[in-house]
Amino acid sequence: QVQLVESGGGLVQPGGSLRLSCAASGSIFRIYVMGWYRQAPGTQRELVARITTIAGTNYADSVKGRFTISRDNAKKMVYLQMSSLKPEDTAVYYCNAENTLTKNTYWGQGTQVTVSS
Repeated sequence: QVQLVESGGGLVQPGGSLRLSCAASGSIFRIYVMGWYRQAPGTQRELVARITTIAGTNYADSVKGRFTISRDNAKKMVYLQMSSLKPEDTAVYYCNAENTLTKNTYWGQGTQVTVSS
């Protein structure tokens, strides 16, 4: 089992940047595929970015070229660097972990990102 705690959200102006962090604890981090999802009011939770156990990445089309996901297995951390933020990026961002052996998934509590002038 793994516990996830996100941080780094906040209010930023359009065009600005933020870096989200997700701290994992409680299990062998390197066997987890890690992802960032987001959910805006009235919408379904959607995948933003995902990073595999060997650091392969994929992104939602809406964030390609603006967001970068990375992981540090030694520190049990995953990051989401967000640049050129737009108002439509406003959402609660959730960290997700999927155990590649058991397929169990885990969620953090979420961190609010608001892009507004």
